[in-house]
Amino acid sequence: MKQFHITYDSDEVFVDKLEEINQWCQENTAYKIIFRIYSQDMDKEHIEHVCHVLDDKMPEALYLGCTSNANILNGSLTESEILIICTVFEYKTTQALLLQYPFTENNYKDAVDGLKRYCEANPWVKSVEMHATIMDMSMKGFCDEMSTLPKDIQVFGGGAFNPNMDDEFAGVFSKGSGFYEHGIVFLLFGGEDFHAYSRYISGWKPLKRRFRITKANKEVLYELDGRPAFEVYKQYLNIEKNENFFSNTLEFPLFLERGEFHILRCPLAVNEDDSLTMSSDMEENAYVKIAYGDPETILHSIRQDGQMIADFQPEVIQTFSCAARRAFWGDVNISKETVMFEDVAPTAGFYTHGEFVRIDGDMLNFNVTLVIAAMREGEPKEEKKFDFTGPTFKKLDKIPMIWRFVSFIEASTAELEAMNNKLSLAAITDGLTRLYNRAEIERRINSALEEIEGTDNDKVHLIMLDIDNFKQVNDVYGHKEGDQVIIALSNILLETTGAIPNSSVGRWGGEEFMVLLAGNETGDVMNLAEKIRTSFAAVHFSKAGCQTVSIGVTKVKRGESVDKMCSRVDKALYKAKDSGKNRVIKLD
Repeated sequence: MKQFHITYDSDEVFVDKLEEINQWCQENTAYKIIFRIYSQDMDKEHIEHVCHVLDDKMPEALYLGCTSNANILNGSLTESEILIICTVFEYKTTQALLLQYPFTENNYKDAVDGLKRYCEANPWVKSVEMHATIMDMSMKGFCDEMSTLPKDIQVFGGGAFNPNMDDEFAGVFSKGSGFYEHGIVFLLFGGEDFHAYSRYISGWKPLKRRFRITKANKEVLYELDGRPAFEVYKQYLNIEKNENFFSNTLEFPLFLERGEFHILRCPLAVNEDDSLTMSSDMEENAYVKIAYGDPETILHSIRQDGQMIADFQPEVIQTFSCAARRAFWGDVNISKETVMFEDVAPTAGFYTHGEFVRIDGDMLNFNVTLVIAAMREGEPKEEKKFDFTGPTFKKLDKIPMIWRFVSFIEASTAELEAMNNKLSLAAITDGLTRLYNRAEIERRINSALEEIEGTDNDKVHLIMLDIDNFKQVNDVYGHKEGDQVIIALSNILLETTGAIPNSSVGRWGGEEFMVLLAGNETGDVMNLAEKIRTSFAAVHFSKAGCQTVSIGVTKVKRGESVDKMCSRVDKALYKAKDSGKNRVIKLD
């Protein structure tokens, strides 16, 4: 696999370079020739003219491309408005195919269905490179559909963009299909000697605090934890609503939790209602975390993940880097994160509006991310393994200061959370038994009755227990032995109800206990009560010997209050005592 780069300055220079490539192909082995064209020049006619020249001078070659925010040549930001990358495949077994479709929220499924048909008809396909116009589109449905491709097919690529990030004009194009303002181009690669490896690199790290997305619509994030999304940035990071909002939040984008993946989403602007316009779609009821990034942490991640790219020993590297990363670094420093790949293999690409990569079968749409696609033909030709963190790129000898601050803050936060959890637990539990206290079990009974209002569900039961002759235990054997009797019954209650969904156990007062069961048949509840009775009667205490418990059971009556239900189960309990104790009585 051989790669040539052309920075378009004029037709004359372009034609001369094409003739050089033709000459090389005639003198060497060349079976497939593919050109990628990335254009910061938004003149559609000029782009089409470049394509016509290419058609004329190299009619057998395939080409595809898109508009871009900026271009990457030899691993560095290039000033050239039009970058042309020529890849020559030297193995006869390598195959390639171009597909182009209209692409909107209404017809993306047609594009994916077309791609799937070609993949099914061409089992040689190993990877798919894609360029698409995705401005103002939700990508979730598209990614879900792409995830149904055969699992062993890799997919990677980026969204077409504009040098002016506020301008929505963008386009894609390919040989034989022309320029689409709303389109997607797929380049299918494969063959027995073709190999590809793709990976995404972030560098930003999530903080521990989670927020739930309580209101969102496509790329507009309205609420986090039930309050305007902007308030999170104001409260936690002191970021103001002004012209610097985007540049300030670049250091602190949001990590959207999607299964095991964390996907970066960058706030682009604050709206009048304090909602945020994000760099891509958000999902209600999903969780996000604020992420942090600084140059050292980002480069450290690139060095770690870059070693995996180097170990693959590619012959060429394609990069799809988010335009927001360019804004974060600035044009002076942006090349620091991509130039290191040039020492591995020729590296080129463009700055995107959204990045795509498929991981373990799942198609993902990222922002503020660097996607690397490494390719080669045949087995690795280099015997020596490239050390990505070797002398040229030294490992970090010191932990960056921001990591220390984050570590301190997160450790302190964890301590506070643990303390708050203990305080919260103490407020609702009984100190001796670890069961809920009376206020909490009463609250849970009330909540269970409220939840069944307006439903057909009437499977709410109460079990009330009282230790028989407990005063005698305290008077004869002492309160310490009495506590052991209470703890033993509490443990039996926890053990017997622990695996039952929607169950709660509380200490009602003294030697009285209450069990709430929401969702069980009456027969099962009676069996449970009997199991509790017999289990407790089988316990032998060192001083008090064996003790017994009387139990009352009742079922909810629709529309009744907590007081009425508790009064009825109390009557059932005392009927059990009046009937001789150590028994279970049910009252309807």
